[in-house]
Amino acid sequence: MRHRVLLITGASSGIGAATARAAAREGYKLVLAARSTTKLTALAEELGPEKVLTCEVDVTDMAQQQAMVEQALETFGRLDAVFANAGRGGSPGGFSGADHTAWQQMIMTNIYGVGLTLQACLPELKRCKGHVLLTGSAAGRTTIPGSMYSATKWAVTGIGYNLREELRGTGMRVTLIEPGMVNTPFFDEPPEYSLEDRDIANAVVYALSQPAHVDVNEILIRPTPPME
Repeated sequence: MRHRVLLITGASSGIGAATARAAAREGYKLVLAARSTTKLTALAEELGPEKVLTCEVDVTDMAQQQAMVEQALETFGRLDAVFANAGRGGSPGGFSGADHTAWQQMIMTNIYGVGLTLQACLPELKRCKGHVLLTGSAAGRTTIPGSMYSATKWAVTGIGYNLREELRGTGMRVTLIEPGMVNTPFFDEPPEYSLEDRDIANAVVYALSQPAHVDVNEILIRPTPPME
């Protein structure tokens, strides 16, 4: 993995930040993107500024995503992998009572934003026979009453499957990372037996570390239920 370049969206906290730390330990150069650079700047100082490019990016803005990729190429000269991790949570109330404005922001980030990240990164990733990783969710594999969030993660699952077919025969790889409940700022009160963000980061690094002939399609990670 030495000197390879990984781009992470939603990198300022939680799974994104934990993955940045894990990838830095493995020798990756990092492009870290988020809506605010305050936390990114602190993370870059922690990891070593010479190894990290930080970008203030709204993933629903294609111009900002394209500028991010251009900065990455100007800084490091290549892009080997992207972890499309940026996402938003839902609003309580189910389909009958949720805040519909929160739906709009979530759908734009969780689905449209992922699509834009892919479109911005794919030309360079194809050149390098790179790796695409997507933050899906265990919620994208099951039925949750009234959950628009779950529906967006079903969409991410579909994006992963359909992208893999589009890229078949190119030498590229596509991995869906599908966490269950993770103890991150994403949740107000996660249960005591939740996963930790570093658990998901370890899964990302595992998928990235496989030899070129191994394509890890999906990693579903759930917490071990508490003992009765």
